[in-house]
Amino acid sequence: MPFTSRPQMSLAATTMLAALGAHAASPAAPSLAPSAVLALAERAADFQIASMAAGWVPPNAAYETPDRKGWVQGAFLAGLTALAERSARPLYRQTILLRGAANEWKLGPRMYHADDQVIAQSYVWAARHGAGEAALGPARHQLDAILARPSRVPLAFFAEAGVDCQTRWCWCDAIFMGPPLWAAMSQATGDARYADFAKEELEAATSYLYDRQEHLYYRDSRYFERRGPDGEKVFWSRGNGWVFAGLARTLDALQSDDPGRAALEKIFTEMALKLKAIQKPDGYWSPSLLGDPAKSLPESSGTAFYTYGLAWGIGHGLLERARFEPALRRGWDALARSLHPDGKFGNVQPIGDSPDKVNYDDTQYYGVGAFLLAAGAVADLKLDSAK
Repeated sequence: MPFTSRPQMSLAATTMLAALGAHAASPAAPSLAPSAVLALAERAADFQIASMAAGWVPPNAAYETPDRKGWVQGAFLAGLTALAERSARPLYRQTILLRGAANEWKLGPRMYHADDQVIAQSYVWAARHGAGEAALGPARHQLDAILARPSRVPLAFFAEAGVDCQTRWCWCDAIFMGPPLWAAMSQATGDARYADFAKEELEAATSYLYDRQEHLYYRDSRYFERRGPDGEKVFWSRGNGWVFAGLARTLDALQSDDPGRAALEKIFTEMALKLKAIQKPDGYWSPSLLGDPAKSLPESSGTAFYTYGLAWGIGHGLLERARFEPALRRGWDALARSLHPDGKFGNVQPIGDSPDKVNYDDTQYYGVGAFLLAAGAVADLKLDSAK
C-alpha cells in the first residue's frame, strides 16, 4: 500500500512524546460489560460516520482515504459490521447496505491487489443482512477471474525485485485485506475453491514473511535485515495487527473441520503468546514491537487489532481465558484511553509501512475499524456483566 516517508524523531523527542501520552491514564479501568463496551464503540462509529458524511479527511491520511471502494474505508466498514451485528441501532447496518449499493457492490480497480478486495468483506456481510445474493456478484466474478489466472510472481517486494509482487500477498497487511474475503466467499456460496486459494496463498506468505523464532511477521522482504536503534529486528505493530486480526477473521469463516485450520491456529496461538509477552505495562504495544517499551509511544491501531484477536481467540477456545484475559483487559483499557470524549479515536499511527511517530490526536478510518472489531469480540465475552 502506498506510503510517504517521515523524518525520524530524536530520542529526546520520542521520550517527551511518550511522557505526554501518559496523560491519558484513567483512574479506573473501564467496564467490560457488553453494554459499556458497545457504548464506546457506538461513540467512535458515530463520530466516524458523521465525519465521512461531511467529507472530512484526517491529517496525514492516505491519498486513498476518500475512495469509497478503497482499503481505508473498506477496513472501517469491515469493523462496522461487527458493531452492526451487536447494536440495536439501525444506523450501522444501513450505512453498510447503502455504501454497498452506492458502490454497485464493485471492488477497487486493481484485480489482484488485496487492498482493493477488502471492501467486499462488508458486501458478504451485507448479503446475509438484507442485500441478498446481488451483493456477492461482482466480487465473486472477480475472484473467479483470479482463480482462472492466478498470479505466480515471486514474493520479494517490488522495490528490490523489479516486479510488482502485490499481485500476491507479499506484504503482511494483505493478510487482513484478502484471505478473510476469500474464506467468507466459500462460506457464503458453498464453493470451497475460494477458501482453498486463501489457504494456499496464506501458506506461501507465511513461509516467506513469518519469523519462526520471534513468532512475528516482517512487513515485507525489505525488512528481513533491518534493525532498530538497539539492534533489534523491526516488526511493525500495525502490520502484525493486520496479520493477527486477518488470521482470526479467516479462521472465523473456515469450516470447523477444514483440514487447513490446524496450521493457521498454530500460527495464531504462537503470535498470541508472543504478543502477550511483549505487551507494555500501559496496555499498548510498541509501534516497533521489539523496541524499547520505555521509549515507545502509545499506538492504538496495532493495540486494537491485538485486543480483537485475543478476545476472539478466548471466545473461540483457542486461547486460555485465565492466561490471556489480563492482557485483554489491559489492551481494552488502553483503547478506552485513546477514545476522545467526542468519539474521535486517537493514537492511530498514520499511513505508513513501518513504526513511526503518533500522538493522541491522530486518527484514521482503519484505526476505528480495528477498534470496532475489538469492541465486538470483547462484548461477546460478557466480562464484568454483573457490574
